Amino acid sequence: MTWPATERYFPTAVPGGLGLVQDILNTAPSRVAPDADLLGDLAAAQEWVAVALPTWAAKTGRTAVRLTLTEEDLPKLRQLREQLRRALHSRCGTADGESGTAHDESGTARFTSCALQVNLHGDAALTTEPEGEGWRWLTSAVLCEALLAQTTGEWRRLKICRNERCATAFYDRSRNNSGVWHSTRDCGNAANLRASRRRRREGAEAEPAPGGQE
Repeated sequence: MTWPATERYFPTAVPGGLGLVQDILNTAPSRVAPDADLLGDLAAAQEWVAVALPTWAAKTGRTAVRLTLTEEDLPKLRQLREQLRRALHSRCGTADGESGTAHDESGTARFTSCALQVNLHGDAALTTEPEGEGWRWLTSAVLCEALLAQTTGEWRRLKICRNERCATAFYDRSRNNSGVWHSTRDCGNAANLRASRRRRREGAEAEPAPGGQE
């Protein structure tokens, strides 16, 4: 089982069902590679869910789901993807007054919501099940996994690469959760090289002219 969107960029996925959140984020094309938007048209989106949802079911021990999307689902799914991306960038929502942003009673920005079924079993176990059809079901599944990851502390490790030209979603496995690049070798080294060149250039400009002349 694979996460088809995430594997376009690197093979390491996040643990368990949180991989579904990472994968919908990575359906977006990276600016550093000519990859297609997997939510750009119905055929691509349907192909993506046909692989991603069986992987999600296998990772979480759930029953496999066959989800049929329509053209009307695509704008809602792209909106969910962008809201997730913006939320991960800020970890505190968007600025007050931004168009299309709802707020709860505390004033915290709230992007979207969904229906979610919570079941209490005879052994006192609680389980969750996504609700709805099409984009509503997928939104429910994605936010359900984000909520579960929040309770385990894994949610804070899902990040967006600081390289704006890359912007892929990655799982930070560093001990102190300090990672900012999806790949230190690629995005990290490139950023460090640019910073080094900038420091050398600024240092050269600050050096006094020969003979003490300005």
